[in-house]
Amino acid sequence: MKIIFFGTPPFSAYILEKLQSSYNVVGVVCPPDREKGRGRKIISPAVKQKAEELNIEVFQPTNLKDIAFINSLENLNADLFIVVAFRMLPSIIWKIPKKGCVNLHTSLLPNYRGAAPINWVLINGEEQTGITTFFINDKIDQGDILLQETIELDGKFTAASLHNVMMEKGADLLLETVKNIEKGTVKEIEQSISISDKIAPKLNKSLFKIDWNKQGRGIHNLIRGLSPCLSNNTLLKDVAICPSAWFYLIVENQKQIRVKLLLSNFELGTNSLEVGSIVTDNKTHLKIAVKDGFISILKLQLEGKKAMDVKSFLAGFQMKNNFRVC
Repeated sequence: MKIIFFGTPPFSAYILEKLQSSYNVVGVVCPPDREKGRGRKIISPAVKQKAEELNIEVFQPTNLKDIAFINSLENLNADLFIVVAFRMLPSIIWKIPKKGCVNLHTSLLPNYRGAAPINWVLINGEEQTGITTFFINDKIDQGDILLQETIELDGKFTAASLHNVMMEKGADLLLETVKNIEKGTVKEIEQSISISDKIAPKLNKSLFKIDWNKQGRGIHNLIRGLSPCLSNNTLLKDVAICPSAWFYLIVENQKQIRVKLLLSNFELGTNSLEVGSIVTDNKTHLKIAVKDGFISILKLQLEGKKAMDVKSFLAGFQMKNNFRVC
């Protein structure tokens, strides 16, 4: 069975490699290369880099409805299209393959339809999420479901760690889906769409700044829902879903220092301190007072500096009594 694969980020690249090891991927579609950073260096999408490594033909259309591009897809005579972390396809494309066009989505549909399900399930404090494969139709993330797998969550999951779990499980689920389609044993389940379904819109930069006046659990969930921290104390780099929550540290002369808060704990309790007050021994702990307890900072990054754990930060940065956050 011949397959054309649509994708963009490292998540897609990982799944492409797993797919190619079992099936004949005859083409890969991704966005055009783009300039990045101060040096305006030209960067190729991760899925293009992987496709070239695997010697798969790559297409980078600027317009998905371009006739020459569509003709190129048709000439490959693929049986199935697969989409992982790409943009919405026009019907003129997803209707091409005779066996359909399958999308892998990182939530348990119909909940968390949209661009950022990994983030929003954590920001909203969900205890369960999952992955879904479905046939694409003319509505975003609303096609017939093929397979799903549930993932149980706890308060320690970050966007980065959930990303990696879903990447591995997603590859397996997609391979199983393709196998079922090839054998003709696939079972389609129509989605039951409701106005009560939770959604996962694209992340807005205004969300990233911490509002210390909110409940502590919500602040902690926001931090981990945007966090690049993995369980082995490393950071997941260059992944758009991990922009990090941030705040201003107010120091001498009301100077503001922008700080990314990468990892935290929430300590429920009562205190008489003003919201935003800092509690620290300047050695081992750094806590921010909130309405219903404290946010304990575990890992942070000052603007222009490397990420560090709280002990390393306090070893080189003396906190004073009049410092606060906002």
